[in-house]
Amino acid sequence: MCGEGDAYSLADERDAPLQIQALASELSRVVPEFDAARYPSWDALFTSLEARVERLNVVLDEFPYLVSSAPELPSVLQRHLDLPGPRRLRFVLCGSSQRMMQGLALDRSAPLFGRAQEIIRLAPLKPGWICDALGVRGAAAVEAWAVWGGVPRYWELASRYASLQESIRDLVLHRHGVLHDEPEGLLLDDMRSASQASSLLALVGAGCNRLSEIAARMGKPAGSLTRPLSNLIELGYLRKDTPFGEDERSSKRTLYRIDDPLLAFWFRFVQPARTLLQRDLLEPVEARLVEGFPQHCAEAWEVLARESVPRLGIGGTAWGPASRWWGSGPEGPREFDVVAESLDGESVLIGEAKWATRPDVARWRGELRARAAGAPFVRGRRILHALWVRQGASGDDIVTPDLVLAALR
Repeated sequence: MCGEGDAYSLADERDAPLQIQALASELSRVVPEFDAARYPSWDALFTSLEARVERLNVVLDEFPYLVSSAPELPSVLQRHLDLPGPRRLRFVLCGSSQRMMQGLALDRSAPLFGRAQEIIRLAPLKPGWICDALGVRGAAAVEAWAVWGGVPRYWELASRYASLQESIRDLVLHRHGVLHDEPEGLLLDDMRSASQASSLLALVGAGCNRLSEIAARMGKPAGSLTRPLSNLIELGYLRKDTPFGEDERSSKRTLYRIDDPLLAFWFRFVQPARTLLQRDLLEPVEARLVEGFPQHCAEAWEVLARESVPRLGIGGTAWGPASRWWGSGPEGPREFDVVAESLDGESVLIGEAKWATRPDVARWRGELRARAAGAPFVRGRRILHALWVRQGASGDDIVTPDLVLAALR
């Protein structure tokens, strides 16, 4: 994004004159003695810069801070972008607050609307890269991803510790830990008010996955929560699961899940224990963590299993995206962790993700085949089966953590 000949400035919360001078100092690196003059406004700075360069990329990081101290800045940039003739300045605007960046660039009433040549929404890194970042493999890599997800900053912090347990204790559980209040900070950046969002995430993290359950616990009509839930999905905090084969927009069997691993971990283990943690009573919280962590990892393993399907070519077949499926059958309710349709529409893949430390592949395989035979979505198509297992098994229908993580890079 930023080369040696470009100008880069990281904004903070200082007043506008100090921010202007900071950018002028950076510009002097590529435009000699540019900071010798004092610039009374952003417009004066950019006007002077245009007179002295033929072409220059200017990267303004944490752009919302600049706008907070100088609300006129978007209009100033608009004027310089709309000047006739060759464009001498190209601006790269960055920000960690999704809500503010969208409002500044994507809102139709914003001065910069329609001026962007490219919009990049930085996503977390693919799960497989955590192996290189933390020096872990197999089940240990899945466990690390179940806590830190794909955020490089979290990996950097965790890499300083000898074990996952130590990093969780110091970074997340301890009240002075760097990430102890991380979810609250994220929500405050992205929401005008974090209270409702935090309540929704807390309920979903505690196992309330249906809209009716969430509404009942909050004492609100279900319809009033549709928009807040959609906002959390748009920001990447929640995801909607619908059974394989059903339209997400019309399905009445939607389940809500926390999409970010660290948030899922935090709202599952940290938020319910805030009182204990504020009193430095870590031992009982860690005891609950030891008890519940395998289930937390099992759910993360299911997510990775589904994400890996289009990239693994199981059975020599090209598969589309995988989903869960749940419904009823002759023997009662049943569920499959992984269901996908081949790209040619002639085959269906049905799989299960197992996180048990002692694999029982023969039993799992038999149960899966028996249940899959009567699945209502098969409709006479060829069925392929697969098992995603934690360790200790091999076979053409077996998928291990190393295979999954190698595919998800």
